[in-house]
Amino acid sequence: MAVLKSVALAFSMFSRIPMPNVRMTDENMRYMMCAFPLVGAVVGLAIWGWCALCASLGLGELLRAGGLTVIPIAVTGGIHLDGLCDVSDALASNSDAARRREILKDPHTGAFAVIWCVCYILLYFALSAELTFRAADTVILCLTFVLSRALSAYAVLMFPQSQGTGLSASFSASAAMPLSRVILRGIIVLCAAAMALAEPVRGCAAVAAAILCHMYLYFTARRKFGGMSGDLAGWFLQICELAVLAVLVAARHILL
Repeated sequence: MAVLKSVALAFSMFSRIPMPNVRMTDENMRYMMCAFPLVGAVVGLAIWGWCALCASLGLGELLRAGGLTVIPIAVTGGIHLDGLCDVSDALASNSDAARRREILKDPHTGAFAVIWCVCYILLYFALSAELTFRAADTVILCLTFVLSRALSAYAVLMFPQSQGTGLSASFSASAAMPLSRVILRGIIVLCAAAMALAEPVRGCAAVAAAILCHMYLYFTARRKFGGMSGDLAGWFLQICELAVLAVLVAARHILL
């Protein structure tokens, strides 16, 4: 029962999919981070369905790219884009770590948040329009939403926290460890293996891009903010998915 409640909490927190009302207690949150990649699986399935629909109806590249850009936002409610905006504002401040953490808590949206959010969406749309959706590319792209969330959850559990309070710290403190670490590592390895099997060159390049983004998250969190936070986890997730998409597009042109 605790596992099902953790899954319900994960979908309630990180998606717009209706779920039963579950209280956020330590017991109910024990496996919440392990369930986070399941939200990515739903996003991936929605992307797969959209690509199949576009192919069957003969829809154009721009309409397909629009759906690929909007679907992840629609499923998640834009919660991770919020992290991208907050972190963009904080990094643009050129302040010390304490001031950056204050900016993350500020509910107001700054100019740099809007600028970078618009740039992100435009770039994601443009890259989606450039990608040739062969079966292997679609598999890799869909699995990216699972891999990015597994890596994000792993960072929340394993990286030092910037402060003792906040949702990220609560998720880390409530998690059933070391079982959660083992489960997330298993998901990461399985996703990486499946992406490599789908197409060795592009799949391995996509995994390498995700790992590099994860390393960048560690150094950014440690040096710029003094540790992890929920906003940084969302910021990483968006950057990771954009980087993998860019790698797939670059591989398409290089291999051609």
